[in-house]
Amino acid sequence: MSKVRVAVIGCGSISKYRHIPEYAAHADVELVAFVDPIIERAEEYAAKHGGKAFSDYETMLAEVKPDAVSVCTPNAFHAPMSIAAANAGAHVLVEKPMAATDAEAEAMIQAAKSNGVNLMVGHNQRFMPPHVKAKQILESGILGKVLTFRTSFGHPGPDAWSIDGASSWFFRKDEAIMGAMGDLGVHKSDLIRWLLNDEVAEIAALVGTLDKKGTAVDDNASCVLRMESGVIGTLVASWTYYRGEDNSTILWCENGVMKIGTHPDDQVIVELRNGSVEKHKVGAISTNDKQESSGVVDAFLTSILTKSTPAVSGEDGRKSLKVILCAFESQATGQFIKVNN
Repeated sequence: MSKVRVAVIGCGSISKYRHIPEYAAHADVELVAFVDPIIERAEEYAAKHGGKAFSDYETMLAEVKPDAVSVCTPNAFHAPMSIAAANAGAHVLVEKPMAATDAEAEAMIQAAKSNGVNLMVGHNQRFMPPHVKAKQILESGILGKVLTFRTSFGHPGPDAWSIDGASSWFFRKDEAIMGAMGDLGVHKSDLIRWLLNDEVAEIAALVGTLDKKGTAVDDNASCVLRMESGVIGTLVASWTYYRGEDNSTILWCENGVMKIGTHPDDQVIVELRNGSVEKHKVGAISTNDKQESSGVVDAFLTSILTKSTPAVSGEDGRKSLKVILCAFESQATGQFIKVNN
Protein backbone atom coordinates (compact mmCIF):
# COMPACT_ATOMS: atom_id res chain seq x y z
CA MET A 1 0.00 0.00 0.00
CA SER A 2 1.16 3.54 -0.68
CA LYS A 3 1.99 5.77 2.27
CA VAL A 4 -0.70 7.50 4.34
CA ARG A 5 -0.62 11.19 3.40
CA VAL A 6 -1.00 13.11 6.66
CA ALA A 7 -1.70 16.79 7.38
CA VAL A 8 -1.24 18.36 10.81
CA ILE A 9 -3.59 21.23 11.69
CA GLY A 10 -2.15 23.33 14.49
CA CYS A 11 1.61 23.54 15.06
CA GLY A 12 1.83 24.15 18.82
CA SER A 13 3.40 22.05 21.56
CA ILE A 14 1.29 18.90 21.20
CA SER A 15 2.29 18.74 17.52
CA LYS A 16 5.90 19.56 18.29
CA TYR A 17 6.35 16.92 21.00
CA ARG A 18 3.93 14.20 19.98
CA HIS A 19 2.13 14.20 16.64
CA ILE A 20 4.79 15.42 14.20
CA PRO A 21 7.76 13.37 15.50
CA GLU A 22 5.59 10.26 15.84
CA TYR A 23 4.30 10.58 12.28
CA ALA A 24 7.82 11.34 11.02
CA ALA A 25 9.12 8.16 12.69
CA HIS A 26 6.47 5.97 11.02
CA ALA A 27 7.51 4.20 7.84
CA ASP A 28 4.00 4.27 6.35
CA VAL A 29 3.51 8.04 6.59
CA GLU A 30 4.21 10.96 4.27
CA LEU A 31 3.71 14.34 5.97
CA VAL A 32 2.12 16.44 3.23
CA ALA A 33 0.86 19.61 4.95
CA PHE A 34 1.16 21.73 8.08
CA VAL A 35 -1.42 24.35 9.03
CA ASP A 36 -1.09 27.21 11.51
CA PRO A 37 -2.42 30.80 11.55
CA ILE A 38 1.16 31.77 12.42
CA ILE A 39 2.42 30.62 9.03
CA GLU A 40 6.10 30.61 10.09
CA ARG A 41 5.39 27.69 12.42
CA ALA A 42 3.89 25.67 9.59
CA GLU A 43 6.73 26.65 7.25
CA GLU A 44 9.34 25.47 9.74
CA TYR A 45 7.85 21.94 9.79
CA ALA A 46 7.36 21.89 6.01
CA ALA A 47 11.02 22.79 5.56
CA LYS A 48 12.04 19.99 7.90
CA HIS A 49 9.65 17.22 6.85
CA GLY A 50 8.51 18.17 3.34
CA GLY A 51 4.95 19.04 2.43
CA LYS A 52 3.32 22.46 2.16
CA ALA A 53 2.58 25.16 4.74
CA PHE A 54 -0.86 26.76 5.02
CA SER A 55 -2.40 29.40 7.25
CA ASP A 56 -5.94 28.00 6.96
CA TYR A 57 -7.23 24.46 7.00
CA GLU A 58 -10.00 24.80 4.41
CA THR A 59 -7.53 25.79 1.68
CA MET A 60 -5.28 22.92 2.72
CA LEU A 61 -8.08 20.32 2.62
CA ALA A 62 -9.18 21.45 -0.84
CA GLU A 63 -5.69 21.67 -2.29
CA VAL A 64 -3.85 18.75 -0.67
CA LYS A 65 -6.70 16.25 -0.11
CA PRO A 66 -4.84 14.39 2.67
CA ASP A 67 -5.68 10.81 3.63
CA ALA A 68 -5.62 11.71 7.32
CA VAL A 69 -5.33 14.74 9.57
CA SER A 70 -4.37 15.47 13.15
CA VAL A 71 -6.41 18.30 14.68
CA CYS A 72 -4.10 19.89 17.27
CA THR A 73 -5.80 23.26 17.74
CA PRO A 74 -7.56 25.10 20.57
CA ASN A 75 -10.56 23.16 21.87
CA ALA A 76 -13.19 25.45 20.33
CA PHE A 77 -12.04 24.51 16.82
CA HIS A 78 -11.88 20.72 17.25
CA ALA A 79 -15.40 20.06 16.00
CA PRO A 80 -15.58 22.34 12.93
CA MET A 81 -12.13 21.28 11.74
CA SER A 82 -12.74 17.56 12.34
CA ILE A 83 -16.10 17.70 10.54
CA ALA A 84 -14.57 19.59 7.59
CA ALA A 85 -11.75 17.03 7.35
CA ALA A 86 -14.18 14.10 7.48
CA ASN A 87 -16.32 15.75 4.80
CA ALA A 88 -13.15 16.06 2.70
CA GLY A 89 -12.68 12.29 3.02
CA ALA A 90 -9.84 12.34 5.56
CA HIS A 91 -9.47 10.13 8.62
CA VAL A 92 -9.34 12.29 11.75
CA LEU A 93 -7.22 12.14 14.89
CA VAL A 94 -8.44 14.93 17.18
CA GLU A 95 -6.82 16.07 20.39
CA LYS A 96 -8.77 15.91 23.62
CA PRO A 97 -11.27 17.09 24.72
CA MET A 98 -12.76 16.08 21.36
CA ALA A 99 -15.31 18.92 21.40
CA ALA A 100 -16.76 21.77 23.43
CA THR A 101 -20.25 20.25 23.75
CA ASP A 102 -21.93 16.86 23.55
CA ALA A 103 -23.84 17.98 20.44
CA GLU A 104 -20.55 18.80 18.71
CA ALA A 105 -19.13 15.39 19.63
CA GLU A 106 -22.20 13.70 18.19
CA ALA A 107 -21.91 15.74 14.97
CA MET A 108 -18.26 14.70 14.61
CA ILE A 109 -19.15 11.02 15.02
CA GLN A 110 -21.91 11.34 12.40
CA ALA A 111 -19.60 13.15 9.95
CA ALA A 112 -17.03 10.35 10.20
CA LYS A 113 -19.70 7.68 9.77
CA SER A 114 -21.38 9.29 6.78
CA ASN A 115 -18.02 9.76 5.04
CA GLY A 116 -16.70 6.29 5.85
CA VAL A 117 -13.61 7.59 7.68
CA ASN A 118 -12.11 6.86 11.08
CA LEU A 119 -12.41 9.30 13.99
CA MET A 120 -10.01 8.80 16.88
CA VAL A 121 -9.55 10.92 20.01
CA GLY A 122 -6.06 11.46 21.44
CA HIS A 123 -6.56 9.96 24.89
CA ASN A 124 -3.00 8.72 25.44
CA GLN A 125 -3.41 7.44 29.01
CA ARG A 126 -4.73 4.10 27.76
CA PHE A 127 -1.50 3.43 25.85
CA MET A 128 0.96 4.19 28.65
CA PRO A 129 2.71 0.99 29.77
CA PRO A 130 1.76 1.29 33.48
CA HIS A 131 -1.93 1.60 32.59
CA VAL A 132 -1.75 -1.30 30.11
CA LYS A 133 -0.13 -3.42 32.82
CA ALA A 134 -2.68 -2.33 35.42
CA LYS A 135 -5.57 -3.37 33.18
CA GLN A 136 -3.97 -6.79 32.63
CA ILE A 137 -3.64 -7.24 36.41
CA LEU A 138 -7.27 -6.22 36.97
CA GLU A 139 -8.43 -8.65 34.31
CA SER A 140 -6.38 -11.47 35.87
CA GLY A 141 -8.75 -11.36 38.85
CA ILE A 142 -5.99 -11.45 41.47
CA LEU A 143 -7.28 -8.28 43.16
CA GLY A 144 -10.95 -9.25 42.98
CA LYS A 145 -13.52 -6.53 42.53
CA VAL A 146 -12.52 -2.85 42.53
CA LEU A 147 -14.35 -1.11 45.38
CA THR A 148 -13.01 2.47 45.41
CA PHE A 149 -10.45 4.54 43.54
CA ARG A 150 -8.76 7.87 43.24
CA THR A 151 -7.26 9.19 40.03
CA SER A 152 -5.36 12.44 39.80
CA PHE A 153 -3.65 14.56 37.15
CA GLY A 154 -1.95 17.75 38.22
CA HIS A 155 0.99 19.84 36.97
CA PRO A 156 2.02 23.53 37.01
CA GLY A 157 -0.24 24.35 34.06
CA PRO A 158 0.10 25.10 30.35
CA ASP A 159 2.08 28.29 31.00
CA ALA A 160 5.14 26.03 31.16
CA TRP A 161 4.04 23.64 28.40
CA SER A 162 2.34 25.73 25.73
CA ILE A 163 4.38 27.23 22.91
CA ASP A 164 2.88 30.63 23.84
CA GLY A 165 3.53 30.37 27.59
CA ALA A 166 1.31 32.48 29.86
CA SER A 167 -0.34 34.13 26.85
CA SER A 168 -1.49 30.74 25.54
CA TRP A 169 -4.97 30.01 24.16
CA PHE A 170 -5.33 27.61 27.08
CA PHE A 171 -6.23 30.62 29.22
CA ARG A 172 -8.64 32.28 26.75
CA LYS A 173 -12.09 30.92 27.52
CA ASP A 174 -13.55 31.54 24.05
CA GLU A 175 -10.86 29.28 22.54
CA ALA A 176 -10.21 26.87 25.42
CA ILE A 177 -13.87 26.54 26.59
CA MET A 178 -12.54 24.72 29.68
CA GLY A 179 -9.27 24.69 31.59
CA ALA A 180 -7.68 21.97 33.73
CA MET A 181 -10.74 19.75 33.33
CA GLY A 182 -10.53 19.80 29.53
CA ASP A 183 -6.75 19.46 29.59
CA LEU A 184 -6.25 16.88 32.34
CA GLY A 185 -9.57 15.82 33.85
CA VAL A 186 -10.85 14.36 30.60
CA HIS A 187 -7.76 12.15 30.41
CA LYS A 188 -8.68 10.70 33.78
CA SER A 189 -12.37 10.23 32.99
CA ASP A 190 -11.26 8.28 29.92
CA LEU A 191 -8.70 6.29 31.89
CA ILE A 192 -11.06 5.23 34.66
CA ARG A 193 -13.78 4.24 32.18
CA TRP A 194 -11.26 2.11 30.30
CA LEU A 195 -9.43 0.62 33.31
CA LEU A 196 -12.63 -0.44 35.06
CA ASN A 197 -14.49 -1.29 31.85
CA ASP A 198 -17.34 0.72 33.34
CA GLU A 199 -19.22 3.97 32.78
CA VAL A 200 -19.62 6.94 35.12
CA ALA A 201 -23.22 6.98 36.39
CA GLU A 202 -23.14 10.24 38.34
CA ILE A 203 -20.75 12.96 39.39
CA ALA A 204 -20.51 15.79 41.89
CA ALA A 205 -17.78 18.38 41.43
CA LEU A 206 -16.18 21.51 42.79
CA VAL A 207 -14.54 23.34 39.88
CA GLY A 208 -12.88 26.73 40.16
CA THR A 209 -10.09 29.15 39.32
CA LEU A 210 -7.88 29.33 42.40
CA ASP A 211 -4.55 30.81 41.35
CA LYS A 212 -4.09 31.45 37.61
CA LYS A 213 -4.37 35.17 36.99
CA GLY A 214 -6.36 36.91 34.26
CA THR A 215 -8.29 33.86 33.09
CA ALA A 216 -11.89 32.67 33.34
CA VAL A 217 -11.04 28.98 32.82
CA ASP A 218 -10.80 26.49 35.69
CA ASP A 219 -7.42 25.63 37.17
CA ASN A 220 -8.64 23.05 39.72
CA ALA A 221 -11.37 20.47 40.10
CA SER A 222 -12.20 17.80 42.66
CA CYS A 223 -14.92 15.32 41.71
CA VAL A 224 -16.74 12.41 43.33
CA LEU A 225 -17.85 9.69 40.91
CA ARG A 226 -20.16 6.70 41.14
CA MET A 227 -19.72 4.15 38.39
CA GLU A 228 -22.60 2.12 36.95
CA SER A 229 -21.25 -0.96 38.77
CA GLY A 230 -21.50 0.88 42.11
CA VAL A 231 -17.75 1.55 42.46
CA ILE A 232 -17.12 5.02 43.94
CA GLY A 233 -14.05 7.21 43.69
CA THR A 234 -12.50 10.61 43.20
CA LEU A 235 -11.07 12.39 40.18
CA VAL A 236 -8.80 15.43 40.57
CA ALA A 237 -7.44 17.80 37.91
CA SER A 238 -5.11 20.71 38.69
CA TRP A 239 -2.95 23.31 36.99
CA THR A 240 -1.49 24.47 40.31
CA TYR A 241 0.71 21.54 41.32
CA TYR A 242 3.73 23.85 41.17
CA ARG A 243 5.91 21.22 42.81
CA GLY A 244 5.17 17.54 42.61
CA GLU A 245 3.44 16.79 39.33
CA ASP A 246 0.99 13.93 39.84
CA ASN A 247 -0.39 11.50 37.29
CA SER A 248 -1.38 8.60 39.49
CA THR A 249 -4.25 6.24 40.16
CA ILE A 250 -4.91 4.01 43.16
CA LEU A 251 -7.48 1.22 43.11
CA TRP A 252 -8.63 -0.32 46.40
CA CYS A 253 -9.99 -3.80 45.74
CA GLU A 254 -11.42 -6.78 47.61
CA ASN A 255 -8.04 -8.52 47.84
CA GLY A 256 -5.66 -5.58 48.08
CA VAL A 257 -4.57 -2.31 46.51
CA MET A 258 -2.95 -1.37 43.19
CA LYS A 259 -0.89 1.82 42.96
CA ILE A 260 -0.18 3.18 39.48
CA GLY A 261 2.32 5.97 38.91
CA THR A 262 2.99 6.60 42.60
CA HIS A 263 6.65 5.52 42.52
CA PRO A 264 9.34 6.74 40.09
CA ASP A 265 10.77 3.27 39.38
CA ASP A 266 8.05 0.79 40.31
CA GLN A 267 5.28 2.15 38.12
CA VAL A 268 2.73 -0.48 39.19
CA ILE A 269 2.65 -1.83 42.74
CA VAL A 270 0.22 -4.54 43.88
CA GLU A 271 -0.12 -5.08 47.63
CA LEU A 272 -2.34 -8.02 48.54
CA ARG A 273 -4.14 -8.58 51.85
CA ASN A 274 -2.10 -11.74 52.39
CA GLY A 275 1.03 -9.56 52.69
CA SER A 276 2.56 -10.25 49.28
CA VAL A 277 3.82 -7.30 47.25
CA GLU A 278 4.49 -7.25 43.51
CA LYS A 279 6.38 -4.38 41.91
CA HIS A 280 6.39 -3.88 38.14
CA LYS A 281 8.93 -1.81 36.22
CA VAL A 282 7.10 -1.38 32.93
CA GLY A 283 8.13 2.05 31.64
CA ALA A 284 7.20 5.52 32.69
CA ILE A 285 4.04 7.55 32.33
CA SER A 286 4.78 10.51 30.07
CA THR A 287 5.13 13.91 31.74
CA ASN A 288 5.54 17.42 30.36
CA ASP A 289 9.20 17.32 31.40
CA LYS A 290 9.88 13.85 30.04
CA GLN A 291 8.04 12.98 26.85
CA GLU A 292 7.41 9.33 26.10
CA SER A 293 5.93 8.06 22.82
CA SER A 294 2.20 8.53 23.26
CA GLY A 295 1.09 5.44 21.34
CA VAL A 296 -1.80 7.49 19.95
CA VAL A 297 -0.39 8.14 16.47
CA ASP A 298 0.64 4.49 16.02
CA ALA A 299 -2.82 3.31 17.05
CA PHE A 300 -4.48 5.81 14.69
CA LEU A 301 -2.32 4.68 11.77
CA THR A 302 -2.98 1.02 12.60
CA SER A 303 -6.72 1.67 12.37
CA ILE A 304 -6.27 3.22 8.91
CA LEU A 305 -3.87 0.59 7.57
CA THR A 306 -5.95 -2.35 8.85
CA LYS A 307 -9.34 -0.70 8.17
CA SER A 308 -10.33 -1.27 11.79
CA THR A 309 -12.12 0.71 14.51
CA PRO A 310 -9.73 3.14 16.24
CA ALA A 311 -8.54 2.20 19.74
CA VAL A 312 -10.18 5.35 21.13
CA SER A 313 -13.29 5.86 19.02
CA GLY A 314 -15.36 8.99 18.71
CA GLU A 315 -17.96 7.31 20.93
CA ASP A 316 -15.28 6.77 23.61
CA GLY A 317 -14.19 10.38 23.37
CA ARG A 318 -17.80 11.53 23.65
CA LYS A 319 -18.43 9.48 26.82
CA SER A 320 -15.23 10.77 28.45
CA LEU A 321 -16.13 14.37 27.52
CA LYS A 322 -19.68 13.96 28.89
CA VAL A 323 -18.26 13.22 32.35
CA ILE A 324 -16.37 16.52 32.33
CA LEU A 325 -19.35 18.49 31.02
CA CYS A 326 -21.46 17.02 33.83
CA ALA A 327 -18.80 18.12 36.35
CA PHE A 328 -19.27 21.71 35.20
CA GLU A 329 -23.04 21.27 35.49
CA SER A 330 -22.58 19.98 39.04
CA GLN A 331 -20.47 23.01 39.95
CA ALA A 332 -23.12 25.33 38.48
CA THR A 333 -26.09 23.67 40.18
CA GLY A 334 -24.63 22.28 43.40
CA GLN A 335 -26.19 18.91 42.52
CA PHE A 336 -25.09 15.39 41.74
CA ILE A 337 -25.51 15.03 37.95
CA LYS A 338 -26.53 11.79 36.26
CA VAL A 339 -24.18 11.41 33.32
CA ASN A 340 -26.34 9.46 30.88
CA ASN A 341 -29.74 11.04 31.27
